[in-house]
Amino acid sequence: MRRGPKRDVAQEITNLIIARIEAGTMPWRRPWKKTGAGGAPLRAGGLPYTGINRLYLWAVADCFGYASRYWMTYRQAQELGGQVRKGETAEPSIYFNSTSKTDVDQATGEETSKTIRFMRSYSVFNASQIEGLPPHFYPSPVPEAPPQPSVKAAAIQAFFAPIPADIRHGGDRAFFSPGGDYIQLPERGAFRTEDGYVATKAHELGHWSGHPSRLARTFGKRFGDKAYAFEELVAEQVSARICYELGLPADLHESHASYIAHWLDILKSDKTAIITAAAKADQAFNLLAAYSGYESEPAEEAHEEAPVPAYA
Repeated sequence: MRRGPKRDVAQEITNLIIARIEAGTMPWRRPWKKTGAGGAPLRAGGLPYTGINRLYLWAVADCFGYASRYWMTYRQAQELGGQVRKGETAEPSIYFNSTSKTDVDQATGEETSKTIRFMRSYSVFNASQIEGLPPHFYPSPVPEAPPQPSVKAAAIQAFFAPIPADIRHGGDRAFFSPGGDYIQLPERGAFRTEDGYVATKAHELGHWSGHPSRLARTFGKRFGDKAYAFEELVAEQVSARICYELGLPADLHESHASYIAHWLDILKSDKTAIITAAAKADQAFNLLAAYSGYESEPAEEAHEEAPVPAYA
């Protein structure tokens, strides 16, 4: 499928995401370790991937059992002293570019310019598919120790406290009210675990980020009556990202599981929908993180000899 002369990269990405969801694995809800196997994908130089590349390469690693977090081009592998094993298949990493087009009105001769944005891709391999790389690229056999409760609590407080959302408690439902611009959550004691409370709060803050006074996130006619389900898909990814960053488990909330069939319908009818959802989730997370000045995991040990394309 990936070796044809003309690749439909958006469709390839969508097909894998659909397959993982149908198999019962939400690709954005991965183990929450940040080091070794299970962490979010990194470029050769240690910088984290973002948007759909983060989600897709994570899903690929999960599907094929790749242990390393690192992905690189064939050339990068060679320059690091490695060699891709014979028969290994590369995966696409996408980037966006733009060009300007000038139209001339035949009647008036007036020129108008418009910008056209387009998607391109390049091929990357996981370090698990490559032999001879420096040890840094392969995961440590020692599992990462879970954070201490006090450390975890401090990280949660530091992330959420500065966000100026109106959060109210009571009742038996969790929701965001766009009209009232507030979040309603059940009392903390109504949740089975503190982590469950935090994950639900993160989900509703995902919705909160899309308010007209903030990111003004709307999907309109593109998704029609499934627009709300698409918004849920974005908020789920925001919640999962926050839980990952804070070292928390991120189970799919029962009230959100009912959207799975709708998500599959959306993805099957629009091959660029998951790319859009991942980008919107990134925007939302960045907005929420900015209130506290939270910075995502720093780049790991850099490898200057590994050239990273400008679009990577």
